[in-house]
Amino acid sequence: MSIIALIEDETSLNELIKFNLELEGHSVISFINGYEALVSVSKLEKTDLIILDIMLPEVSGLELCETIRKTSDVPILFLSAKGTTADRITGLKRGGTDYLVKPFDLEELLLKVSILLKPQKINNPQNTIKINTKTVNFNTFEVCDENNFIVSILTKKEIDLLRLFASKSGEVVSRDEILDVVWGQDQYPSSRTVDNFIVGFRKLFETDQRKPKFFHSIRGVGYKFIKS
Repeated sequence: MSIIALIEDETSLNELIKFNLELEGHSVISFINGYEALVSVSKLEKTDLIILDIMLPEVSGLELCETIRKTSDVPILFLSAKGTTADRITGLKRGGTDYLVKPFDLEELLLKVSILLKPQKINNPQNTIKINTKTVNFNTFEVCDENNFIVSILTKKEIDLLRLFASKSGEVVSRDEILDVVWGQDQYPSSRTVDNFIVGFRKLFETDQRKPKFFHSIRGVGYKFIKS
């Protein structure tokens, strides 16, 4: 049984979503106020999924999402009447996992919930990987130098991308595959998003960013990662 946090200030919609999630066998804790959810953030972090309205009283969904993301990578599904591309991108950049525009079909919501509750299929049993002189811990998100000092803490998306690269070391991985596996087919980042992540990896791991040894660009296709 999955535990889902539902934060929606429209009482009738909150009750409708909660009822249908419980019919699907989930346990639901619900809030109708952003501040009430904020003071219970430690409880939210222990759930399997958070369904979060953006326009909430006192504390907005975006603010609440940013607070949660400081300590947790629990999937967050935004609900919002704001449905432009810019609105969606803002929600994803602020830490959302997916975005659903109101009014929505209940079946679509339940489908998104089932997808977000599935673990991502990135096969890599290793807990750590060494890249150049640094070691990445996939469990703590920490990057340590040769003296075991922490030099950086990665985001969940950065860790997921490194897991994918590690599982396909020496293979060319297309931008489309990266977007599908790491971001999911229902999200809206561009291929430029991946490029920016690679730039960050090169700054962190490469000795000479202009002559990368680990993160190689394959023109017109994607990238190839070579293990140390």
